[in-house]
Amino acid sequence: MDVPFPVAVKILFGTDAIRYPLTGIGRYAYELARRLSTASDVESLFYFSVTGGVNRALPVRPKTGQRERTAVGLRRLASNIRLLTKSYHHVMTILQARSLRRFNDYLFHGPNYYLPVHRGPCVTTFHDLSVFSWPQCHPKFRVRHMQKEIQVALKRAQLILTDSEFTRREIAAYFSWPLDRILVTPLAVSADYYPRPATAIAPVLLRFGLNFASYSLFVGTLDPRKNIDLLLDVYERLPNALRQRIPLIVIGFEGWSSEKTRARLSAGERAGWARYLNFVDEALLPSLYAGARVFLYPSRYEGFGLPVLEAMASGIPVICSNAASLPEVAGRAGALVPPDDVDTLYNVLIQALEDDTWCAKAKTCGLEQASHFSWDKTAATTLNAYKLAFQ
Repeated sequence: MDVPFPVAVKILFGTDAIRYPLTGIGRYAYELARRLSTASDVESLFYFSVTGGVNRALPVRPKTGQRERTAVGLRRLASNIRLLTKSYHHVMTILQARSLRRFNDYLFHGPNYYLPVHRGPCVTTFHDLSVFSWPQCHPKFRVRHMQKEIQVALKRAQLILTDSEFTRREIAAYFSWPLDRILVTPLAVSADYYPRPATAIAPVLLRFGLNFASYSLFVGTLDPRKNIDLLLDVYERLPNALRQRIPLIVIGFEGWSSEKTRARLSAGERAGWARYLNFVDEALLPSLYAGARVFLYPSRYEGFGLPVLEAMASGIPVICSNAASLPEVAGRAGALVPPDDVDTLYNVLIQALEDDTWCAKAKTCGLEQASHFSWDKTAATTLNAYKLAFQ
């Protein structure tokens, strides 16, 4: 049952995740911010930057270019310098506290884990607990920092939002939080992801030397929990003629402890059955999804699994693991396999690469499953959560 809003509902929305590269968390924050700006039951809305800046204007969607790539490289370099990182966060904490003094009657929503000191109600979104459950997949400095900040956010929050029921229950069990103070607000995909004919995406495919419906696709950061090595194990077993005709295409940043995976991909590239495209500009991703024969996502751990939803919305058959939150996203539309089962993945992949009837059915089921998710629904659920936070 809906809870009535207070007479005056005022919201401060954190925008630290809305920057290049626009990751899944960044897209979530941006899409939610857009919809909050037009919500009829929000009286006042300000956007709060990590430096303490407060603005009424919706943050500009990050651009893609060499300048932005350079900035990412500098941020990563700086984050490895512990004293610099510690000093930066100390200064930002002071600036944020000063800015928030005049907003005590506002609810603060931190969509990217973190919550500053704030006297009003606070809501945070925890997308997963990988720094606790999979710390080996992150740099040690990031694990230390995020574990500390998450514990701080838990003390400051009246309510926690999550992307999936899996994460909701994981948080409740790990931190002994009451389930009724943890709400699920599933993610969605933008309208850019939809089935496209070969002629519409030919220029993008030509740019990367790809042929329509003639490659398998993986999109995600190269780190151990994404389980890309399982894909490589399977592809190494495929008949050579088949894997040459339908190679494996991998898109995403090089993540933590990915050297061995990257070396195996390079070997596959030399053999002609794999390509690593690194990070690809977001504007090109919908075409690359739509041009694939099948999408593969054998991840061991996810808080949601947005690439799976993007693939289904693009009309591409999905084969993913049955781990963590992925069954919630894929539903009955995805072919679910255990994350360590090479034989099952091999057999399902052979079917996807050779059976057009199977692919057509998987495409139809995937589009129907993707239709259940929308950013409008995410915003509506979030607004209802804000109401609960005022209680």
